[in-house]
Amino acid sequence: MRFEEVLDEVGGFSKFQFLVLHLLCLPRVILPLHFLLHNFISGVPPHHCALGIPGDGSETLADPMTLALRVPREADGSFSSCRAFATPVTLDIGHSNYTNVSMSVPCQDGWVYDRSQFTSTTATQWDLVCDSKKLNQAVATFFFIGVTIGAVIFGYLSDKFGRKPMILVSFVASAVFGTMSAFSVSYVMFAVTRTLCGVALTGMTITTLALSIEWTDIKHRTFTGTIISLGWSVGNMLLALLAYFIRDWRYLMLVVTSPCIAAIISWWWIPESARWLLANGKVKEAKKYLVQCAIMNGKYGYAAKLDTETLRKVTVSEVANKDYSYLDLVKTPKLRKITICSGIFWFAVSFAYYGISFKITGFGLNMYLTHFVYGAIEVPAKVGAYFALDRIGRRNGQAWSLIITGALIALNTAIPIENALVRTCIAVVGKGFSEVAFTTAFLYTAELYPTVLRQCGLGYTSFIGRMGGSLVPMVMLLEDYWVFTPPLIFAATAIGSGCVVFLLPETMNLCLPENILDVEEGRHKRTSRNDAMVELNEINSLPVASA
Repeated sequence: MRFEEVLDEVGGFSKFQFLVLHLLCLPRVILPLHFLLHNFISGVPPHHCALGIPGDGSETLADPMTLALRVPREADGSFSSCRAFATPVTLDIGHSNYTNVSMSVPCQDGWVYDRSQFTSTTATQWDLVCDSKKLNQAVATFFFIGVTIGAVIFGYLSDKFGRKPMILVSFVASAVFGTMSAFSVSYVMFAVTRTLCGVALTGMTITTLALSIEWTDIKHRTFTGTIISLGWSVGNMLLALLAYFIRDWRYLMLVVTSPCIAAIISWWWIPESARWLLANGKVKEAKKYLVQCAIMNGKYGYAAKLDTETLRKVTVSEVANKDYSYLDLVKTPKLRKITICSGIFWFAVSFAYYGISFKITGFGLNMYLTHFVYGAIEVPAKVGAYFALDRIGRRNGQAWSLIITGALIALNTAIPIENALVRTCIAVVGKGFSEVAFTTAFLYTAELYPTVLRQCGLGYTSFIGRMGGSLVPMVMLLEDYWVFTPPLIFAATAIGSGCVVFLLPETMNLCLPENILDVEEGRHKRTSRNDAMVELNEINSLPVASA
């Protein structure tokens, strides 16, 4: 007997599943509030060297005539942000382009910032500009390093101790470290707390998805993955609105962290995964949640006759008696192939998505509007993905969404900067396809890995993906050398990785694999009751698999 049969009896997609979806959507809304926060809390406003003029350093920059006497111009005619003349020069009206930069020196007395857009950011807080601008970009990298570490930690612990306990740890730790970040008194403290916040938030990312998929029947897995993913889009748009009205980075940090309190309260109603409990031999606890599910879904007759012996048939000894780890992802041939290929496409998914998401200036539109449009386009993209994935399959959806994303990024590099509207439209469409790739990645990965290693698989792929995300801020610094370098790197990575996806198996309309034997022998492809009983007899006749 397979778990899908038990789930069908207690209600594979009804009131209980809708309750789970609603409860798990809240943490999905919280995630983009932090993952994309760098665009706003670390924004760099226009600035120039402090000139020692009375009143300089208030809310606006010095007037152009004053700047012309004290600040050299760059090659494009703009005033330098990082250098000033050692002594004021005499402006020659007939030669107003006097810009002998060799006579200038780096800023000696700090900087003056234009505070018309940002009241305060990490850049203005600790003067992370000019020679120190890499430290400002590094803030995002530190955060994603934390997310990368968290993926490994929560992936393993969620498979070992269960989904529900790790979700609570994630909620509480995110609230604590998010609040500490807002009260940071130094750059080092902020970098450390943001890194730890990234570690904590990862628990929400991978655990909520696995839990929602494991409580859903085969027919509605795509719908569940799409609804859960829409929570991210809502949070994405909400971030643009919050950032528009809250221009101080400390207050914005506190506001985006506050929903964690509501998430902690909602945790009491989140059920543990009965699928995970059975896979780990915890039959009595699984029965408790399955009975709750049956009663809420109106399956009172089955709830009364659901007994422990029936559920024990779902648990295979090979599963219940083994303590799995990340090493089991590469010990068998088919699972090893899945591990390598899924890691490659996850790197590209995250790399391309954040490569587009962190580029919200340069298109001629307000940065808040651009970010909001980026979030809004995700909604129709995900709805389209919902209808497409059950027709073209997970593999084709994952591969082509990556390839098209890369092609659109490359196309945008060929369009002149003057065509701001065209470039913005292509960027928005590319953002939509990158989100389709991300949505598909979560669903596809959850279906590729067996229950006993699902969180390890999601933890591993999330680890690789966040490595891609952490590299994005550093890659974007390469535009100082050649403006087209970052987009071409993003495009090539997405297209190449999309081609790798075709090496993976299709998972559409298949039962979720429960153990390593299911993956290696393809046993999860059987869906009928008779085939399920044949499978159980075959497995019981085999020796315990050597992982």
